[in-house]
Amino acid sequence: MVGPVKHISEYIVYESPDGGETVYARQAGGAQRTLYSVSDDARDRVDQLRQNQLWHDIRLAALTNPTLQAALDQCIMIYKLSETDPDGL
Repeated sequence: MVGPVKHISEYIVYESPDGGETVYARQAGGAQRTLYSVSDDARDRVDQLRQNQLWHDIRLAALTNPTLQAALDQCIMIYKLSETDPDGL
């Protein structure tokens, strides 16, 4: 059993700036907060953003890396061929 609260700073405040997608916890009266929970949807969006950033970085690096550009060209070719033959090559 939890004892009585003696000071307001013993309270934990839970806040969500995005309607519950992410929830942060902080001591009452404090400014420092920590991530308490993240919804599956929010986690999926972050993962998608990271994937998009990775592909952006790869395309940017390929501008000065011929080996990487050749690999991307092959990837694009395989993708385009798979569009015309969805069952595989």
